[in-house]
Amino acid sequence: MSQVNPHNVVIRVSFIAALAGLLFGLDVAYVNGALNFIIRDFNLDVSASGYVAGYLLAGSAVGALFSGWLSSRFGRKNVLVLSALMFTFSITFTLLAHTFPLFLAARFATGLGVGIASFVAPLYLSEIAPFKIRGALIAMYQLMITIGILLMFLSNAALAHTGSWRIMLSVLLVPSVIMLIGTLTLPESPRFMALINKMDMARQILSKIRSTQAEVNFEMNEIKETIRTKDSRLAILCKGYFLKVVLLGILLQCLQQFAGINAFMYYSGKIFEMAGFTNPAIGTIIVGLVNVLTTLVAIKFVDKLGRKPILYLGLGILIISCAVVGYIFNLQSAGVILSEMQQYLLVGFCLLFIFGFAVSLGPIVWILCAEIMPLEMRDLGVTISTMANWIFNTIIGSYTLVWFNTIGIGQTFWMFGFASCLGLILIKYFTPETKDVRLEELEANLKAGVALKNIGLRVK
Repeated sequence: MSQVNPHNVVIRVSFIAALAGLLFGLDVAYVNGALNFIIRDFNLDVSASGYVAGYLLAGSAVGALFSGWLSSRFGRKNVLVLSALMFTFSITFTLLAHTFPLFLAARFATGLGVGIASFVAPLYLSEIAPFKIRGALIAMYQLMITIGILLMFLSNAALAHTGSWRIMLSVLLVPSVIMLIGTLTLPESPRFMALINKMDMARQILSKIRSTQAEVNFEMNEIKETIRTKDSRLAILCKGYFLKVVLLGILLQCLQQFAGINAFMYYSGKIFEMAGFTNPAIGTIIVGLVNVLTTLVAIKFVDKLGRKPILYLGLGILIISCAVVGYIFNLQSAGVILSEMQQYLLVGFCLLFIFGFAVSLGPIVWILCAEIMPLEMRDLGVTISTMANWIFNTIIGSYTLVWFNTIGIGQTFWMFGFASCLGLILIKYFTPETKDVRLEELEANLKAGVALKNIGLRVK
């Protein structure tokens, strides 16, 4: 009987787990093309229309809140299965909703599944992946988000002639069922099995996903040593090192959202419409395509160049893009009719913005938040950072249109650019480089009192 290549097993397992990101992207982008039809059918004003995105995001925050407890109680795999079930049933519920309150309740339920998946998928991937390709495999989750966004943009454009948000939404049922079937075939995380004292099962799982017995033995010894020296969960909650990484996770997620990407993902059609384009759907599709292709670049280089150099590059691009986009929109607000050249310049810098985000903050924030937490509290730490992501995401999704209409679209983009300026300080002085370092080594440095930005230094 032929030997199964462990590398191929890891890729297959990681792909199935990352399908959670695909559903995330599909759900987020759905609003972009279907919003006008939802507004029409439910007769919504500007404030109520923000709830269409806001309720999904609020549900995601609540789902993330409980995801850590679920993961530590039932395991990473079972929680992924649960999220797939929630996707399938909540999307069906949304399709059947005939009043706006029922529609919002269904969107909230879908958000619960999104929030749980956004926690457990990067966590699971970080615990399954070999450390040499850990960044790329966690980034696969972000890639699937971008693919989901692009596919939804294309689907919405193709189905816009129907005038039915229900037909647009029905597309999401197919990947949710595929994810449900796929997650049932996943192995459990070996680190979770070790946490519940099933060392033989942990070793068996590692044997299937590592290339040599020496790798299995080395990794098992590291996991055992980490568990042997662990403090109680209550004691860790009071430890300065845990509070530091949790705060860093919250700030990284805040930076990711206030950089402004989801203002594009939810409302790119309206942005291009406000800029004077007669067919903004085409611009939206191009945005989705650039998002996917750039995330592929991030996956290729994140384990070669490192996390921090790519973050510096991305933040620099975001700052410049927001400054130019904000300036052009301010010209329009002052009564200037944009020339064709100015419109193309606007689109160019919008796409540059997408490139800057997708190559850096998009995938790398999820990577870092999954890597820096200590094993015995990883579920709680990642829960907190993921919940923070959804809280900030909810603010962006609910208030972007309000900001456009009050302070102005140009000032809104300048606000996003200022957030990226603050992000440079966060990355330089507080964020570690984690490339080529095992999770257990990061934890050893953290517990030894090494400065947060230096915990990626190799243990001698």
